Amino acid sequence: MRRIQFIELHEQPWFPRTLRNEITDVLQYGSELIKAYAPISVLLQRALDATRSRSIVDVCSGSGGPWVGLSQMLQGDTAAYRIWLTDKFPNFTAFEKVKAASANRIDFDRSSVDAMEVPAELEGFRTMFSSFHHFPPAQARAILQNALDARQGIGIFEITSRSASAVGMMFLWFLMAFAVTPTIRPFRWSRLLYTYVLPIIPLVLLFDGLVSCLRTYRTRELRALIEELAATDYWWEVGEHSGTFRGLPVTYLIGYPRERMGAPLCGR
Repeated sequence: MRRIQFIELHEQPWFPRTLRNEITDVLQYGSELIKAYAPISVLLQRALDATRSRSIVDVCSGSGGPWVGLSQMLQGDTAAYRIWLTDKFPNFTAFEKVKAASANRIDFDRSSVDAMEVPAELEGFRTMFSSFHHFPPAQARAILQNALDARQGIGIFEITSRSASAVGMMFLWFLMAFAVTPTIRPFRWSRLLYTYVLPIIPLVLLFDGLVSCLRTYRTRELRALIEELAATDYWWEVGEHSGTFRGLPVTYLIGYPRERMGAPLCGR
């Protein structure tokens, strides 16, 4: 299945902010519900230990991604880790909720943060969950190159893929919206309206989910992106890690500067 660069509706600048926030809330809730990224905690922990990083800058955070659960899986003194949520269209209500749920271990930046131009003051190991596929190859390389230029580690994780099983999962995701919407907090009547009366949220979730699958980079394509970067002094690991949901793997790319290595990953 060839990668197709098409648009996802909720990421467009013209898409209503209120609806975008409702949709990212459902995505975040569903991700936490099925613990989609729990299995990669070992990979993330290994990278943080290798780089001795205690600051994490999450890019394209949506409504907070998997960080409430994932932060609790970090080993050692978890209070020593500082996790910053960022987004080009920050959802402050959701970020505040995540911050409170994490006992303030997770914080957020109030500015609009472009994944291709992360501000220099946001230092730390960068992460991206279910968002790297949004970017065409030139922009994807720019994201990686920006991390390299800043001498920061980066970890990219995707649960979507260009496979029949992943496409099938999107239809379950569509049905999930109808099942879980009443339990999402904070409660909003608008969320019920746009789920059950005018089912915009489930339909956008389905459409964008299918597009996400078609846009997701395969491991060989991630390796090709790395080959084109203007740097040779980084360690890289690219692969697939077994997931929790119906056996679907999590595709990942992890890289960091050699000078920060304590215990290196598998080098390219």
